[in-house]
Amino acid sequence: MARERFVLLGVARARAEWFRRIGQWSTSAVIPAEFVRCISLAEVRARLDGGRRFSAVLLDGALPGVDRDLLAAARDAGVPVIVVDDGSGRAWVDLGASAVLADPFDRESLLEALAAHAEMVGVAAVDHDAGRRADTDPRHGDLVAVTGPGGTGASTAAIALAQGLAAGDHGTVLLADLARNADQAMLHDSRAVVPGVQELVEAHRAGIPSAAAIHDQTFAVDGRGYRLLLGLRRPRHWVTIRAQALDATLDALQRSFDVVVADIDPDVEGEADTGSLDVEDRHLLSRATAIRASAVVVVGAPGMKGLHSLVRVLLDLVALGVPAERLLPVVMGAPRSPRARADITTSLGALARASLSTAADRLAAPIFLPTRRVDRALRDGVPLPAPLPGLLAAAVAAVRSRAGLRALPGANGHMGTLITPGDLPLFTSQEP
Repeated sequence: MARERFVLLGVARARAEWFRRIGQWSTSAVIPAEFVRCISLAEVRARLDGGRRFSAVLLDGALPGVDRDLLAAARDAGVPVIVVDDGSGRAWVDLGASAVLADPFDRESLLEALAAHAEMVGVAAVDHDAGRRADTDPRHGDLVAVTGPGGTGASTAAIALAQGLAAGDHGTVLLADLARNADQAMLHDSRAVVPGVQELVEAHRAGIPSAAAIHDQTFAVDGRGYRLLLGLRRPRHWVTIRAQALDATLDALQRSFDVVVADIDPDVEGEADTGSLDVEDRHLLSRATAIRASAVVVVGAPGMKGLHSLVRVLLDLVALGVPAERLLPVVMGAPRSPRARADITTSLGALARASLSTAADRLAAPIFLPTRRVDRALRDGVPLPAPLPGLLAAAVAAVRSRAGLRALPGANGHMGTLITPGDLPLFTSQEP
């Protein structure tokens, strides 16, 4: 039987001394290892996907492409990563590395790191950090997503929800524009275009910004009580968003704010639906946010076309994996007539049962939001008029309660109760 040994995959800058030393140790059998040298990070990724067993990946921390996504790719392949630190002070272990070696290092230091985190070929590879990462997930803030077909008022609903939650004394509230066609900068008449979500995600590619640094990436919205994270400056800039860095960014936002309201696009198709990884990457912002959101507000318009589009978005979200009980249908600009609203509810229920089958029974009843004086408030930069913010915030709290989730953070921990017809007894003015 062949002697077991470590099979090491490595890449470094040109003429890196530590890279040359490991090659010499391997060739002269000073260490029980086979050293596979790569000339680029692309070759590292290709070899990780090639099916061969590797004991560990050795990466030069000074290479610009060594980031959270590359470390996650190695971890997904079951291969621990050892980073040779260039003295930058990055928290490599927090980014996903299994160990860090300070250059220069000797043979004993390398063998100790391999013994602690790697397995010789022939022994099942184990991710030693997976349990620790799962047990120490630091997220505590809540995430609520708002979406809807274009032109239905989803971005306005996101503003109203953020304002309503901020007014409800539920801690710090952030409105994050995570749509490809980002409109929140225009709706808030923002004079600045940076910083935004691009800079924040980029900062998480190879680092862990502090809460203060994340706070500095957002803007205070006077009068409405929340802070704003600007979105992509151009729709084509979605190519700059990487999956692992985005996950780390969402984690950081939930750590830094009590409630995050995310304005997202309704498009959530992925590779399983289209056969294209590019399509899935294009919709990464919406997919990643909707999956982890405790509630998703889906905004539609009254009328045949509006209700059809609303149900189509609900169907796509359920297909993505969002539980139906976490979805809240909202009709913006609905007629004031109770009969007309009842007809909309009936039509929406029939369409949902035809499209969602049994999941339609777990869907919340739609709520109707007025839009009077909303455009004027947006134009003047003043708080949106009542009762729009309060109704939406209370409805989200009711959906979260139906889904069995904890109350939103805040002083009283309660947003109120959504009242439906028949819940309250009749009373007269003579009764106390």
